[in-house]
Amino acid sequence: MDMKVLVVGGGGREHAITRALSCNSDVKLFSVMARKNPGVARLAERVLLTDETNIPDIVRFATENGLDAAVIGPEAPLEAGIVDHLEAAGIPCVGPTRAAARIETDKAFCRRLMERHGIAGCPEYRVFHDPEEAGRFIEAYDGDLAVKPIGLTGGKGVRIMGEHVDVAGAVEYVREIGGDVVLEERLLGEEFTLQAFVDGEHLVPMPLVQDHKRAYEGDVGPNTGGMGSYSLPDHMLPFVTRADYEEALRIMEDTVAAMRDEGTPYRGILYGQFMNTREGPRVIEFNARFGDPEAMNVLSLLESDFSGIVRHIVEGDLSPAHVRFANQATVCKYLVPEGYPEAPAAREPLTLGDSGDALLYYANVEERDGALYTRTSRTLAFVGRGETLGEAEAIAEKAASSVTGRVFHRRDIGTREVLERRCRHMKEIA
Repeated sequence: MDMKVLVVGGGGREHAITRALSCNSDVKLFSVMARKNPGVARLAERVLLTDETNIPDIVRFATENGLDAAVIGPEAPLEAGIVDHLEAAGIPCVGPTRAAARIETDKAFCRRLMERHGIAGCPEYRVFHDPEEAGRFIEAYDGDLAVKPIGLTGGKGVRIMGEHVDVAGAVEYVREIGGDVVLEERLLGEEFTLQAFVDGEHLVPMPLVQDHKRAYEGDVGPNTGGMGSYSLPDHMLPFVTRADYEEALRIMEDTVAAMRDEGTPYRGILYGQFMNTREGPRVIEFNARFGDPEAMNVLSLLESDFSGIVRHIVEGDLSPAHVRFANQATVCKYLVPEGYPEAPAAREPLTLGDSGDALLYYANVEERDGALYTRTSRTLAFVGRGETLGEAEAIAEKAASSVTGRVFHRRDIGTREVLERRCRHMKEIA
């Protein structure tokens, strides 16, 4: 029997979601996105081009087409309450309600939830709503802090003292964002991402992934939305011990249980961003959806029917038996416009070369008369899969290097050198 599924969002993450769903020929895909993503559009039966927070039009589109379920990609529609409205219209969602999405959209809520329930991995923090009071705390604090705006900030993200700003810069940033801020101890270690499918009670983890935020090779330059990511055949990372992994998973499980106990059950994708410190994993943040690019790594490995996982999530009977990933390595490399992220070269032509065995995911790119053009953000992502990290990296690199135009990518993502540097860093802080 056909299953009609709506995917909300038009980035690389959503192309990965639609591709995974399209592996089942009984699934008919419908899309809502602000700008047309060529990869998503080619897989969808019908597309509604509108702002992803335009809830009335999205609900109308979903009900008129008799959709059976929806998968929500980005965070903005979750904060706008899209799940509440779709489910009120009888369309179950893979994505949390507005109240449950606060795990991402309200950093103060997240920390207080962890503190109330005694959940491990919570760094020392203070919540402020007055910029002067927060500024005095920064000036008096002995050490570096992470400065985190409480809500979604349209691109104004976290600033780390000692990395992005000094004391004066941190104080100025707090004033700039109006004083609604969480100040946390700076965590030192290696970051890793653990994502999981959640049905409100049961949690099934996905392979560990490590993202690369810095724009340029060698982990230098400005922070970005993510230049690429990798995963390994055993679904672990060499600087994360089995005990570290089990602790991170327990933190995720305890968080899902806490939300259920507070009357806001969490359903959808839970993304845990962890810093592996000398004391073990600490929670940098939770996100209420797949990561981008991390979704492309894990969904490229998914061997189970994704539409079946969607069905089990919305019916509340998800189990590990429903989820299977290939034991392969993945490397994802994003192509971005020259000048990205500060002054990206938009409306520039792109020409695809021989992508070989790599999977191609379209992101912030425009297609006109059969030709591709850059926009202002990440354009295309290539994912290589292989029996080893080296094999996956070579596949991704060959495909990314074959594209011509005013774009660049990080050639070092997924290389043995970067992995060894991560492992050395972990040993240095142990």
